[in-house]
Amino acid sequence: MVLRGYVPTSEETLQTLAALRLQSLNSDFSTHAPFPRLEELFPPHVLHARLPAPRRRPPTKCRGARLRAGLLAGGLWGQALAKQRAERDQRLRGRLREEGASTMAAIVEKWKLLQGMGRPEAMAAYVALVREWPGFGSTLFDVDLRAVRPRGRGGGGWPWRRAALMPLSPQSPVGAGPQRLWLGIGAKAVSLYKPGEPEPLDSFCYGRISSFGASDSSTFRLSVEDRDLLFETSQVDEIAQLLNMYLASAGARQPPQPQESATSPPALDPTALPQGLCPAAGPWQHQPSVGSFHS
Repeated sequence: MVLRGYVPTSEETLQTLAALRLQSLNSDFSTHAPFPRLEELFPPHVLHARLPAPRRRPPTKCRGARLRAGLLAGGLWGQALAKQRAERDQRLRGRLREEGASTMAAIVEKWKLLQGMGRPEAMAAYVALVREWPGFGSTLFDVDLRAVRPRGRGGGGWPWRRAALMPLSPQSPVGAGPQRLWLGIGAKAVSLYKPGEPEPLDSFCYGRISSFGASDSSTFRLSVEDRDLLFETSQVDEIAQLLNMYLASAGARQPPQPQESATSPPALDPTALPQGLCPAAGPWQHQPSVGSFHS
C-alpha cells in the first residue's frame, strides 16, 4: 500500500517508514546486513516526480511542413533527433540515480537512529504511523469519475452530465470533466479521494447508498441519495464484491441490487448544493515521534 503510493504523506514520513521497515527486517544498522533495493522500501513514483517534465514540441500546423518534417525524420535529421533523445534519457537516468542515492542515504541515517529498537516495536511503530491516515483500512481503487446525475422523483427526468454538473460537497468541488480519483471502500463508508490527498472529497455512509452495479464491464454506477455517480474502472467486479461483503457484514439491510431502487429519494432542488453524507473527519495531523525514534 505504501510502495504503491496509496498512503498520502510527506517524503520525510516515507523515509521514516522505510527506516522502520529496515529495522524490522535487519534489526540494528550494519554494513553487513542484507540491503533491499530502494523500490522495495520507498515509492518509486516519488523519485520520478522530482524529474523535470519532458518538453513537448508544438504540433506542426502546415501540411507541407509536416511532410517535410517526415522526410527529414527519415534521414540525417531523424538520426540527430534519436541521438538527442538518447542523451536526454541518459541524463534523466543519471538524475534518477542521484535522487535514489540521496534518498537511500537519508533512509540509512534514520535507520541508524533506531538502534536498540526491537523488531516487534519497529513493526508496531510502522503500523501506527500508517494508521494516522484516516483512510487506513480501506481498499483503494483507481477510478475515473465520468458523470454525475441528480435523481428526481421516479428516478428519471435528469440526464447524465459531465462530472462538473455538481460538486461532491460544498467544501471540495469535483471540477470539470472526467477525473482520476481513488475510490476507498471501508467498513463504515465509501470515500472519494483525489490521488495523493489525505482528506476525502466526500464520504458516503452505507445507509445512504440506495443501489450500485455494473453498467458494463468497465463502468460502475453508485447511487447515493440524490445522485448517481458513474465511474470507469477495470475493477468493476472487485468493487461490487467488496461492497456486498461490507453491506452483508454490517447487517444493516439487504445488499442493494443494480436495478433502480423501488423507493425513490426526495426530489432534488437544483439550486441547492448537496451536503456531506458522513460526519467530516478531523484533519490528519502527523505526530513526528514514533516509538523511540526522533526524526
